[in-house]
Amino acid sequence: MELRGLEPLTPSLRTRCATSCATAPESSKASKVASLAFPVMAPMPVITDSAFADGVADVRGGRATAADAAAALVDMLTDAELCWLLDGDIAVLPGLRRMAAGYGTEPFIAGRLDRLGIPGVRLTDGPRGVAAGQATSFPVPIARAATWDTALEQRIGAAIGIEARAAGANLVAAPCVNLAPAPGWGRSQESYGEDSVLIGAMGAALVAGLQPSVMACVKHYALNSMEEARFRVDVRVSDADLHELYLPHFRTALAAADAVMTAYNKVNGTWAGENASLLTTVLRDEWGFPGLVLTDFIWGLRDPIGSLLAGQDIEMPFRQQRASTLPAALAGTDAAAAEVRTAARTSARRILTAQIGLAARLGPAPDADGAVAAHRSLARDAAARSMVLLRNTEIDGVRMLPLNLSPVGRLAVVGRLADAANLGDIASSRVRPPSTVSALAGLRERWGEQVVTIDASDRTAGATGRRSRGAADPRAAAALAAECEAAIVVVGLTPADEGEHLAALDREAIAALGGFARTRAGGWLIGTLLRWAAARAVAGGDRRDLHLSADDCALITAVAAVQPRTVVVVIGGGTIMLDPWDAEVAAILLAWYPGMAGGHALADVLAGECEPTGRLPFAIPRQRSDLPVLDWTADTVTYPSRCGQQLLDEQGTPAAYPFGFGCGYGDVTVSDLTVTRTSALTLSARMTVQCTGPLATRSVIGLYLTTPTMPQWRLCGFTSVDRLAPGTGMTVEIAGRLAPLARWQDGGWVAPASEITVHAARWSGDPAAPQALCPPR
Repeated sequence: MELRGLEPLTPSLRTRCATSCATAPESSKASKVASLAFPVMAPMPVITDSAFADGVADVRGGRATAADAAAALVDMLTDAELCWLLDGDIAVLPGLRRMAAGYGTEPFIAGRLDRLGIPGVRLTDGPRGVAAGQATSFPVPIARAATWDTALEQRIGAAIGIEARAAGANLVAAPCVNLAPAPGWGRSQESYGEDSVLIGAMGAALVAGLQPSVMACVKHYALNSMEEARFRVDVRVSDADLHELYLPHFRTALAAADAVMTAYNKVNGTWAGENASLLTTVLRDEWGFPGLVLTDFIWGLRDPIGSLLAGQDIEMPFRQQRASTLPAALAGTDAAAAEVRTAARTSARRILTAQIGLAARLGPAPDADGAVAAHRSLARDAAARSMVLLRNTEIDGVRMLPLNLSPVGRLAVVGRLADAANLGDIASSRVRPPSTVSALAGLRERWGEQVVTIDASDRTAGATGRRSRGAADPRAAAALAAECEAAIVVVGLTPADEGEHLAALDREAIAALGGFARTRAGGWLIGTLLRWAAARAVAGGDRRDLHLSADDCALITAVAAVQPRTVVVVIGGGTIMLDPWDAEVAAILLAWYPGMAGGHALADVLAGECEPTGRLPFAIPRQRSDLPVLDWTADTVTYPSRCGQQLLDEQGTPAAYPFGFGCGYGDVTVSDLTVTRTSALTLSARMTVQCTGPLATRSVIGLYLTTPTMPQWRLCGFTSVDRLAPGTGMTVEIAGRLAPLARWQDGGWVAPASEITVHAARWSGDPAAPQALCPPR
């Protein structure tokens, strides 16, 4: 990869772009500039002899703040240039054609103005790696949440930022921090689980890693946790639940981020992309967020002028609704036009402040080619660290894992996903790595000819979701497993089962495309084409049934019936219920969508070269009805006040596998807990963690809070404990916040109760957890 991202544009190109932006009629402006605005793997332009570069130099030299430099630039803008900053740089139809040719393979550009040297916002997706070009495919975010390791997540963010910058992007649409109120959300793989504290901490860590190289864009603000109805659903939620359950993690992740992306759905009757309560009252007034706001793509707003007045800065990714309405709104001389102009200039300042701030903090571009090997190693380590060992029984007095094959023993590897490069969703978060390692390939590399399988006629199940007979045939798999020393069964989900969904659109959504789409004939034609495309796309979407497929369950049962040393490896990105077969097998390893190095990581874990240190970022229920069941196609839905483990606790219903649960290869105990109150809303806990088993181990310790009136455990802090040798211990300190106990009432926060108990636990509800009272302040 040759890095030439800081080369300036030629003067003639600069002049041509500036002229078209400032003077061309609306129709010709889009056509003339479109070819400049979407170059293949475009290097981010830095025009050294420009007003933008002068502003960056002033910031670096301490002569101005980024906001001051941005304000000076705004004063130089013509009205046409002001409008140009507030949406994407390519017209709708050319943009849609390029999306169809390869979504996300190039950065999406908004607001590039060469007359002033403004590079524009250059967006790539990135929750699990850079979508543009070839890039490292890391485990999906829900897998990384299972590490409970913010330092590891920050390192992954740094790697993604370096690769995004090399691909010509300056903004990465990550992290996704939406909380899943009900299991089955199709895009739960892109976020960090069910708990606001964990989600916020992991999201903030990814932001910290990204920001040295690019602008981090937290998404989707807010309540975007339904996939199939996302373009039309009105999510109803009380003000208290909104502030206590569904927004705190956004505030945590946004503390150091440059940008936030709004959601498609309505929130209490108003589209999120033009919701003044969310964008101004909460985001600006309550939280003081200074960064820029941009819409989700194409259908992220429905009122172009109203959204601007509500605080929405950029319509992404095309010249769409604002391009046809904003110039006329600015042309008036009345009070309404003055209000629009003020809002437009405010948005422009925010957009330029973020770009100048990034340019001012950027150092020399790193050698991305030299970083690739390190990033692949990081992906392998993260995949191994994320795997959750849910069951590990003893056979003849020895735990099933780590696997100890005799020198001549054979290992049967079966299942339709055993030889699939199953990386997760194939829509906006798709990453195109240069290579992938399947489970079968990784195990063969580790154990060679000891690994045996059944030749499958269809090796494409991971990409298409089609069932493969062969490796997934129960009778053949059982016959092979019976002849081997142990069996590995690889089963789970694919993009056909969960993920981003291409939904059929209603007339209102189609009309948002503008132009021909607003006519009756146009709406009918486009709607018909979209329904046709949706019917032929890989389904994805939300899941109604949380169990594995009947074929997978039959395969597991057949193999376990003849081979007591059966290990089930489960692939997926959301809640998967493991009954009725979980008690029949020796070990269960939740491997998620483990990324490009997943097969190597799986071999590392099974062989004991790495420990599966993952812990569940959500609770797995015993029955589907134990947790909320949403109508994934509803037009209106009310989000619950409790979800996941907290709801199970409130109901007095045990989880099959509780929040935070996971087994290591070693055993730890926690003791000697002491708690210090460090401020009105913070505490510090100190404890001893000891390795009591025969194998070295890592662990995760969470701090949970209870009160006499709120006995359900609330996570307030956590840490990943370093590897401990057998018989050794260490003192661990964890910082916690009391905010999870505070209540939102009458537009403000009510402090938590004075009598608070702190639990230092391996998982929520851990019966061996020591506890201590939190001292009053």
